[in-house]
Amino acid sequence: MSTQINTFLFDLDGTLIDTNELIISSFLHTFDSYCPNRYKREDILPFMGPTLTETFESIDPEKVNEMIATYRKFNIENHDLLVTEFEGVFETVRTLKESGYKIGIVTTKVSHVTEMGLKLTKLDQFFDVVVTLDDVQKPKPDPEPIFKALELLGSKPEEAIMVGDNSHDILGGRNAGTKTAGVAWSAKGKEFLLGFEPDYMLENMADLLDIFKVEGK
Repeated sequence: MSTQINTFLFDLDGTLIDTNELIISSFLHTFDSYCPNRYKREDILPFMGPTLTETFESIDPEKVNEMIATYRKFNIENHDLLVTEFEGVFETVRTLKESGYKIGIVTTKVSHVTEMGLKLTKLDQFFDVVVTLDDVQKPKPDPEPIFKALELLGSKPEEAIMVGDNSHDILGGRNAGTKTAGVAWSAKGKEFLLGFEPDYMLENMADLLDIFKVEGK
């Protein structure tokens, strides 16, 4: 079965790059501005994964756009200070690219912040396709962004795997008909992700090379 996979789709935040501290800090900054003392650090995890619109609509439907603007301003200003890549990611993605696999990003981030993260970690050189929130009507777990990436890559769902750190990634992949892999370094925890029954659970991104017998250069 594994020999059929020729396409690897990755979520960005929390999967390839460690934006957890940046996201948590951005949410806390925003909440401190609009609803002081209501949210602590440990309350932020449920907000990681859904779009900002979905999150802030649940907090204050009247101030969604303001809150998004506040979040993004802080996020961009602090981006390069707080973002790093996860161990094994750069080498694994490079090996997949050099070995002739088709690789893409499917993220719920907007385009310009996605580009910042990819450039900062020098991952931008590897990806054939990047599908962001700006490119779709419905984000993950709807299959639309995954279908779009597959179409742009000339791939079929049964030839692809969606790799991510959140339920949206696993459910999105399943809805699109791809294989799925969760990452054990998810901020929400390995056990949380296992509850959504991904086909694979990665302890390190390099596990992909072993699972799919990718020969590195």
